[in-house]
Amino acid sequence: MGQGKVDCRHMAIWRDFLKKHSRKRGISEVEGEGCRRDRHNERRGNLLVKYTRPNWRSSALITIDTQNDFSLPGAPAQIQGTMDILPNMRSLLETYREKRLPIVHAVRLYKEDGSNVDLCRKEAIENGAKIVAPHTDGAELVAEIRPAGYISLDADTLFRGEFQPVGENEWVMYKPRWGAFYQTGLERFLRERNIDTLVFAGCNFPNCPRTSMYEASERDFRIVMVSDAISQVYEKGIEELKQIGAHVCAHDEVVRALSP
Repeated sequence: MGQGKVDCRHMAIWRDFLKKHSRKRGISEVEGEGCRRDRHNERRGNLLVKYTRPNWRSSALITIDTQNDFSLPGAPAQIQGTMDILPNMRSLLETYREKRLPIVHAVRLYKEDGSNVDLCRKEAIENGAKIVAPHTDGAELVAEIRPAGYISLDADTLFRGEFQPVGENEWVMYKPRWGAFYQTGLERFLRERNIDTLVFAGCNFPNCPRTSMYEASERDFRIVMVSDAISQVYEKGIEELKQIGAHVCAHDEVVRALSP
């Protein structure tokens, strides 16, 4: 039997279990993807959301790899579609800045000797490719998402695992691999600020945003995937994130949720 069939059967069994358990607790059927309250729980589709619905006021916005070399037209590692989602990212950032809620920009930095580079890109960097190299313009955040008074990234600070302040309640952090939690201090940083909900936006869903959201789920954070503020999103990926309890929405829903 193919892997796809196994996965589909597993998901169907899980949905049937949740549906049966929901009815036992007095939850009425809900159509579509909206949430409905009753005296016990909330529900989104076939999933109970008591422990996964966003707590907007204790949330942080996490942007992923939205750097010049991954974003700009003609850049050495351009990810198609990233420029298109920047206006929606900017709207999210303006809202979080206005509400003085935390913002963390996770970035990659590839040393020229390739010593900290993923295996799939290591040879290219060793052979002279310049991608998000420390102290270059290509490694910087794209202009559209920078806060007022932004200064250049301090690679030495970031490589030490420190969070570089770039604005009020706004930081940049370095991640050595796809996920924002792998060998970083992100979880502790968020726990110290009593953050329980993470709102994700940024560059190239199949790689770093997707991995970071799964890592966040493993650490019991509530997850919001802003589907129109992440490049290279596809429908199967959205459905898979929903199955682990992610709240998938457009950027304007986040803006409305945080508005008075």
